[in-house]
Amino acid sequence: MPAVVLGVGGGIAAYKACELLRLLTESGHAVRVVPTASALHFVGAATWSALSGQPVSSQVWDDVHEVPHVRLGQQADLVVVAPATADLLAKAATGQADDLLTNTLLTARCPVVFAPAMHTEMWEHPATRANVATLRERGAVVMEPADGRLTGADSGKGRLPDPAQIFELATQVLGRGAQALDLAGRHVVVSAGGTREYLDPVRFLGNRSSGRQGYALASTAVARGAEVTLVAANVARPDPTGVKVVPVVSTAELRDAVLHAAQTADAVVMAAAPADFRPVERVEHKIKKAADGSVPPLALTQSDDILAELARDRPHPGAVIVGFAAETGDDEGDVMAHATAKLARKGCDLLVVNDVSGGKVFGSGDNEAVVLGSDGSRTPVVRGSKAALSHVVWDLVSARLASARPDPADPPG
Repeated sequence: MPAVVLGVGGGIAAYKACELLRLLTESGHAVRVVPTASALHFVGAATWSALSGQPVSSQVWDDVHEVPHVRLGQQADLVVVAPATADLLAKAATGQADDLLTNTLLTARCPVVFAPAMHTEMWEHPATRANVATLRERGAVVMEPADGRLTGADSGKGRLPDPAQIFELATQVLGRGAQALDLAGRHVVVSAGGTREYLDPVRFLGNRSSGRQGYALASTAVARGAEVTLVAANVARPDPTGVKVVPVVSTAELRDAVLHAAQTADAVVMAAAPADFRPVERVEHKIKKAADGSVPPLALTQSDDILAELARDRPHPGAVIVGFAAETGDDEGDVMAHATAKLARKGCDLLVVNDVSGGKVFGSGDNEAVVLGSDGSRTPVVRGSKAALSHVVWDLVSARLASARPDPADPPG
């Protein structure tokens, strides 16, 4: 039975942690709640104790003979802090230990997940941003807060993420075990969805990409400790928790957003499906049907090849570039022949190949693929969830990033 410490900060969102506690306990986790003294002003110790079936304390002086300020962190498989206030993030980043929760954070050698909740101004303050960056560099998972109604009449970024989303992330982190946070301190960029190239104000050229695989890649990267930027092209799905989402429409917008985000990226995964062609000219009015039934000519030109550009002009020499290829066979070759040629042509490090013959994969919750490597490797992925495929992709990316990291023992120069 996994041992989870649920730390609760002193914010109004503390009441939402009761739902997170219920999800954790009902799924078979042994949960010890460690609130701050301020948190107990919002939800009392009796509530936490009744819901968890465990004793509750916020002070290091309770049950001293059990040395709780050391034992809780040492014995935990996961620590989740929800809500993580600006004060708690600051204390965790600077190593303060003035209560049971901050002592537990210092002694924990397991993965730690922070779910922030505070007013927008607090979240955006340079001090908080620096503390978040420090915690992420040390391997903690710091989720992005949600947008919405805050305390009082205020709205903005700073809401506690939905408890179900925190639970899903915590479950993924636990499931990864010792390798849970292999992307900690890394910035990754993921693109998702399908671009639209408008012919006129109401018609466009597009494709069938739902964005589900890209969203799964973003969510699993967060669970592995990465800072994630998701460039989403026309995806009708809720934003993944803990991810910075940049919405775009056209291939040109996708290119600009990806190249901008990639400047600081360790890896870029192009799961989006950019339109290969776009109209030479966009008509500013709706194109009308001709009375004689004639069809107006449509002149097309090729769109930018974003993947090839990324592979050619990498953010830095060690950056890993991953492409996706939705392929079908034809008279000139089968799926793998086309994919192998595309890998060489694009110049990326990995190419995730989907056989989409007959409309397979699009919009489905499952996926199967073969991941081709520029080193000649071939990794088949059997049919399963898109999250499972995502973890295989990140496994391969993580291995390449680790091999590219300089050895501390090597002399400079």
